[in-house]
Amino acid sequence: MTASAPAVVRRLTARALLLGDRLDSAGLERADAFSTNPLAFRAGSDGFVALYRFGVAVMIGLSPLEEDDVLNLVKLRVFGQHEHVDDETAILAIAPGGDDRVEPDGPIELRDESPERMLVVCDALAKSVSLGRDEREVNAVFDVVEPFAASLAKSGRAPWRRRSMLKLIGETLIAQHRVSGRVAVEEKPDVLWDRPDLERLYARLEDEYELRERAGALTRKLDMIVGTARILTDILDADRATRLEATIVILIVAEILLTIGQLIFLKHA
Repeated sequence: MTASAPAVVRRLTARALLLGDRLDSAGLERADAFSTNPLAFRAGSDGFVALYRFGVAVMIGLSPLEEDDVLNLVKLRVFGQHEHVDDETAILAIAPGGDDRVEPDGPIELRDESPERMLVVCDALAKSVSLGRDEREVNAVFDVVEPFAASLAKSGRAPWRRRSMLKLIGETLIAQHRVSGRVAVEEKPDVLWDRPDLERLYARLEDEYELRERAGALTRKLDMIVGTARILTDILDADRATRLEATIVILIVAEILLTIGQLIFLKHA
């Protein structure tokens, strides 16, 4: 006889919502919380909630009404709220006695519903949804920077006016501020310090959502954007210096001409 595959006894929906730029969980602490970083606790009839400081709330196993109750409470602590809420959804299949597996385009299979496993899943979903927003914001700036860089390389001259250049520098600084340091994708969740046996599950989730690859591509684009902003700053400084030198030369020539005119006038007076 061959051993049959463990039966899936429960399916849960996990939703990660990017609500804003920052989420302050101070004041939301609970006695039944099983984690403080991120703040995580049970909610609803039998669900989980994890709140991340970079503006993400992850809810597992909650009904729509239960999710609304959590969001109404959490939104009071969100700063820099987004008009459009990004979300990432995954299906969890709880299979007691089975293995933790992440099938491509399939459910995330878990051995049990332990808080530690839920935290590992929440961490991957939170990073993925936040990376999605960062990718869109950086790509919007990159789409403007790339043609400018190509034109600058081809002609050797800035093709835009000063105001356009300043606007691009401002957009670059905003993208850098929003992205840099907000989500430490390469950092593993704290729960793995106590549960090293969950390292394999996290590695599979990391591969499934391509967290490292996406973070690397994001960093490279951001580096190019920042480098372009520095070039723009240098161009503006050079233009300012050129204008200043031209103004000084004009003043010197004007003074010389005025002096010559005075000498001629005195000679014929």
